[in-house]
Amino acid sequence: MKNSSNKFRGKNNKEYKKKSDFGYYSKNTNRSEKNDKFLKNSAKNKKQENFKKDDENNTFSSVKRRNPRFKSNTEFPIKNSEMHNEISNKRNFDDWIWGKHSVYETLSSDRAINRIWCTSEIFSSDKFYILLKDFKSKGVLIEEVSWNRLSQLTYGASHQGVALQLACSKTISLEQLIDFSKHNCPNPLIVALDGITDPHNVGAIIRSAEAFDCKGLIIPQRRSAGLTGTVAKVAAGALEHLHVSRVVNLNRALEELKKNGFLVVGLSGDGQISISNFQEKAPLVVVVGSENNGISLLTQKKCDFILSIPLKGKTSSLNASVAAAIALFHLTGK
Repeated sequence: MKNSSNKFRGKNNKEYKKKSDFGYYSKNTNRSEKNDKFLKNSAKNKKQENFKKDDENNTFSSVKRRNPRFKSNTEFPIKNSEMHNEISNKRNFDDWIWGKHSVYETLSSDRAINRIWCTSEIFSSDKFYILLKDFKSKGVLIEEVSWNRLSQLTYGASHQGVALQLACSKTISLEQLIDFSKHNCPNPLIVALDGITDPHNVGAIIRSAEAFDCKGLIIPQRRSAGLTGTVAKVAAGALEHLHVSRVVNLNRALEELKKNGFLVVGLSGDGQISISNFQEKAPLVVVVGSENNGISLLTQKKCDFILSIPLKGKTSSLNASVAAAIALFHLTGK
């Protein structure tokens, strides 16, 4: 019996008492140590099995495995995998630029910018701070995001903490739009969008606005679709002939327009005045709200008139771009 116990002796003259699926326990190991080792090995094996399962399915993999700087457990498709390529094809990156040097040269050039994402380190750096502050004053939306979020937006690209999306058309300031409108027409008409985030609706409204000889379009910096490729495509060339101004605060912009002699008219299904009965002849700003929420309450308070489009069928509402086209047809004929 004495010799039989030696069969558990291993290398380095260590004694082993019991064999399990998680290795050998030393002879002097107590029950609590065994439980700790069992739980530790169970969690480790389960994690390894999950990684193997992810790799076999070619779906998601932890970013931390590929990028040590990625400190969260956020997951997205493995680069060059079938799912990654499918999602990347759906999102058009042709108008995206990332990387410090590429973004800096783009910002230093005369190209139109729609949106900028950067980390706090980039935003506060001496190289980018003045440029970003200048673009923010021009109405370009600048978002300060984490490294993790930027990696999600670019699907793991080497962004170096900054990325941007190009705009399909340049924008002008509100003051420039007012001066241009009043010098080219005695009663100009300007369209303002409130919370329309669908680029197809924005593009269709731009097309209608240019067709009815509107002098400009106002879109807020936030809660609105930018001048992306989809907007330009739906606008069918009208964006090249219509002045667009991006403002930080739509309500302040409406106040400024009212100071310059414009009447602010809002479109709403609850409007007390039918658009066919509206007879005012003056410089107008037509505010179009989103299909879901309409014009915000604060923006409604800035309006001089709330107009409605009379509907005779059972349909209770219209698409935002369709309502805008009908309103422009009536208002430009006055």
